[in-house]
Amino acid sequence: MRRVLPLLVILLIAPGDVGAGGWGSIEPGVSTIEHVRARYGEPSKETPAKVDGYDTLQWVYESDRAPAGLVQMTVDFGLLTRAGYKPSLVRLLKLEPKPLIFGRNTVIQGWGVPDGADKQEGLLTFFYQEGLFVIFDKEGESAVTMIFSPPQVDLPDPSARPAPPKK
Repeated sequence: MRRVLPLLVILLIAPGDVGAGGWGSIEPGVSTIEHVRARYGEPSKETPAKVDGYDTLQWVYESDRAPAGLVQMTVDFGLLTRAGYKPSLVRLLKLEPKPLIFGRNTVIQGWGVPDGADKQEGLLTFFYQEGLFVIFDKEGESAVTMIFSPPQVDLPDPSARPAPPKK
């Protein structure tokens, strides 16, 4: 029964209608603030910030507002695209799952073999170019952090970066 319960929770919260770079119908670079609000309601906390001179917004869902199987879900809004800055687009989605919700094998089954794997500060990490970075616990078995971003196919030339808006 102890092994069946995490599997059941995974089936309820696993990625459905989004690609490898998303989870729970949130896809960075595609989903908007309106979509997240309609799907998950108002956040537990809302924090405005400046990132590289742009106004951004961070929503945190925790405790009873976090989706099932998660300790916390954080959504960062505001993305610089080729078409300009889009303040309502999801830039990052960070999941902090409860223990055993996203085991190493579950991550591989759900998102495929990682494009890269490494140990950082003694912790196993997976990297997916589709836009997923996973940090596992000390044992390397259970994901403790999953960060979704737009696809990371090519590194941009830093000199080609547009200047932040002038005030």
